[in-house]
Amino acid sequence: MKLVWSPETASKAYIDTVKSCELYHESGVAELVSAMAAGWNARFIVETWSHGGATATSIGLAVARSHTNGRHVCIVPDERSRLEYVQALEEAGMSPEVIVGEPEEVMNGLNGIDFMVVDSQQKHFSRVLRVAKLSNRGAVLVCKNANSKSASSFRWRSVVDDGSRRLVRSVFLPVGKGLDIAHVATSGGNSGKGKGARRWIKHVDRQSGEEHVIRK
Repeated sequence: MKLVWSPETASKAYIDTVKSCELYHESGVAELVSAMAAGWNARFIVETWSHGGATATSIGLAVARSHTNGRHVCIVPDERSRLEYVQALEEAGMSPEVIVGEPEEVMNGLNGIDFMVVDSQQKHFSRVLRVAKLSNRGAVLVCKNANSKSASSFRWRSVVDDGSRRLVRSVFLPVGKGLDIAHVATSGGNSGKGKGARRWIKHVDRQSGEEHVIRK
């Protein structure tokens, strides 16, 4: 099996998120992420969040979950964050599922993730991506706030090319404070080219905007 794109579902989630996030102003991040999660028919959506963070993207993910009949889990580090997150989503008419704990530890009990959003401003976000147990269909991984200093040295291959999963493609979008997105294939799926195939790799320098393309 592999991830299959559904433009109709993506469109519906986008429109519903626009309606749900009328009071938020996040340069389209919530709508885009919601459309992606729904369009790829994500059955298990996971995000990390902490006190003081924006919740529009979380609302977008909850909207996407309603369109895919899947599961949406948010991992928060403490009770203060949980209360703030739950209040924000309940005010938007959502019923969130929240797990309190260190993300790296919580990941051990979550299997089959096919859509994940982490905050590049959070500590050790790359480690969380590395230990995530992805679906055998593959997964879409999203780093928001990707323009932050903590994300300046981040490279997808440092967290996905470990033998059990492989980077299919990645893209950096200048939406909001930056979205770094990757489509990852796992050893249990076939959502990419064969192992021996050569492919072009594009790297975008976030500071200069220059594109560097190499063949591997």
